[in-house]
Amino acid sequence: MSTPRSQVLIRSAAAPHGFSQTLWRYAALTKPRLLPLVLFTGLPAMAMTTGAWPPAPLVFAILLGTAMAAAAANVLNCYVERDRDALMTRTQSRPLPTAQLAPRDALGFGVLLTVASTLLLWQTTNLTATAVGLGGILFYVFVYTIWLKPRTPQSIVIGGAAGAVAPLIADAAVNGRIGWPGWLLFLIIFFWTPPHFWAIALYRKGEYKKAGFPMLPLVIGDERTRWRILGYTLFLIPVTLAPVAFGLLGHFYLVLSLVLGAWFAHHAFRVLRLRTDAAAQRMFRVSLLYLFTLFLGMIADLALRS
Repeated sequence: MSTPRSQVLIRSAAAPHGFSQTLWRYAALTKPRLLPLVLFTGLPAMAMTTGAWPPAPLVFAILLGTAMAAAAANVLNCYVERDRDALMTRTQSRPLPTAQLAPRDALGFGVLLTVASTLLLWQTTNLTATAVGLGGILFYVFVYTIWLKPRTPQSIVIGGAAGAVAPLIADAAVNGRIGWPGWLLFLIIFFWTPPHFWAIALYRKGEYKKAGFPMLPLVIGDERTRWRILGYTLFLIPVTLAPVAFGLLGHFYLVLSLVLGAWFAHHAFRVLRLRTDAAAQRMFRVSLLYLFTLFLGMIADLALRS
């Protein structure tokens, strides 16, 4: 009797191998569903300092360079974790575990994206933005993926820095240095990341255990993890208000961030009160909508103020 893993391999072997399918498999390595959110978190930093948006060609170059850097990090992450991905339901259908692409091809693609993103940021922005983009890739691959994630449940906390570099790139690209706008948006994403990922870890802890990742629920238990989710969520709310305190955003964003913070905290309380996988899964989905809406509110506030 064939296992789910072997069934995936059989399906992939029977699938067509045309040019378009090959392109899609390479694209899948970049985790394309995550890229729009990464780009969205960088946009407000471009206009916070001056209150005006930079020229459209520069905005396009910054977003493209940031997207390519994030894609490079994701591809290299898929390459490093390909064997562990094969053990987890949520990742076993990716191109490398199913042998739809060769590991050496994925590695080459990741290196190519790394070089291309670095050259693009270097040619269109400045050294600081380029260094942050390249540093984010190296941190995500070598510090988070290779070193921290297989060894410590704190990987999500420390590694969250890698997922928060888009505002730093954007701020540096426009202003030549990283100022308060970049750092404040960085901190918002940094403190949002643990409750987002710990929610996944709660309802998929069996998969993480099988793959050998010491996620927080496996180390300290579900109950303490739920309290950590609530604690980080409550701490995140005042952090989201910091752009207003620094005069970078106005009343529209202030009201929206408070409403969104109360909504996010409500779901964190639900995770603690209900103690179910369904509540944790709901928290994960809400966290994505929360961050997207929060940054959309920043963009709307900047548009209203300009």
